[in-house]
Amino acid sequence: EIHLGWLASRGWDVSGLGDEWAKRLQSIGADQVPPGTNVATPVFDGAREDEITGLFQATIPNRDGDRLVQPSGKAQLYDGRSGEPFPEPVSVGFMYILKLHHLVDDKLHA
Repeated sequence: EIHLGWLASRGWDVSGLGDEWAKRLQSIGADQVPPGTNVATPVFDGAREDEITGLFQATIPNRDGDRLVQPSGKAQLYDGRSGEPFPEPVSVGFMYILKLHHLVDDKLHA
């Protein structure tokens, strides 16, 4: 859900792609979405992983040519004090929350 929100805030263009998921979006008229468009998807019968991953690759880049989040769900974060980038991309969004959930489960059941 978080990743789909990020994608909608940037917009996407899958009009030239021939993947199956892209064809499904083209068939409902969602092949080109301008930045800031509101989107919704059913919780259990909505966007699939291949669609979200593909949309990350089709996201409209910002004015510097960068994309907000990589298809892996990781983003380049920067140290708030020094301004230096962290050496590796960091999990953000729901993947980070799921990792925290597993850490708590491990502590409770240890």
